[in-house]
Amino acid sequence: MRRRDRVAAIVERELWTLLRSRVALALAIGFFGIIVGLGGVSMGAPGGYVSLTYDLLLPVEVLVPTLAFAYAYQSVRGDDERGELAVIRTYDVSRLEYVAGVFVGRAAVLLVVVLTSLGAAGVVASVGANQPVAFFATHSAGDTPLVYARFAVFAALYALVAAALAVAVSAATRTSRQALAASVGVLLAVAVALDLAVVTLVSANVVDAASIAVFTGLSPASAFRGLVLEVAIQPALAVSPSVATASPLVSGVGLLGWLAASVTVATVAIWPESA
Repeated sequence: MRRRDRVAAIVERELWTLLRSRVALALAIGFFGIIVGLGGVSMGAPGGYVSLTYDLLLPVEVLVPTLAFAYAYQSVRGDDERGELAVIRTYDVSRLEYVAGVFVGRAAVLLVVVLTSLGAAGVVASVGANQPVAFFATHSAGDTPLVYARFAVFAALYALVAAALAVAVSAATRTSRQALAASVGVLLAVAVALDLAVVTLVSANVVDAASIAVFTGLSPASAFRGLVLEVAIQPALAVSPSVATASPLVSGVGLLGWLAASVTVATVAIWPESA
């Protein structure tokens, strides 16, 4: 069996695992309901897609990694505790192939849920939309679906990073209890602790305030937030902020770095190379 076929078989297995899970379905429905509900609240609001993006930015920043960890934190641990990982290791499957299959399978379902929810929210919010007011858009083309499309693309990248982190946690821990505790800790670090660390460094004059736009790109959540604010929303604003809230380049590289590092950690931790 070729490498591509081996990875595809693992991807298919992970897809069916989630699709057959009632908990995964319930979480998907809950996420969809919250995001579309917020889109309904924004229906006809001044500012159009800019306003909708602002409204969904914080919920997506918090809920996407939560959903990702719920979908993936037991991915490797579950296989190990059921004895399936030991069986998989008897086949000609490398560590990278197994991790890639698990990640792609879990992330694929996550992306479908996230992008479907965001798409439905965009459709709902666009019903009865008014012309954007001058405060939000620089010109008639300023507030367009492109603003929201960019937001959705960055949300998808953020979801991939969160899924990779969850798989890494699942691979690096040795029991379900450890995986749950580590998942909660990583979630808190992504959502709160890393941002607070940057603020603390600035307040302590360790980091110059002018450099905060660069340092915020080092946290997954703040990197995602920075990309949305600087690349999706800022071009549509009538008055650009005098100080950049983030560096798009650093934020993009930061997210890709977290993605690569997480997959690497999962691959190294999954089982010993000599096993």
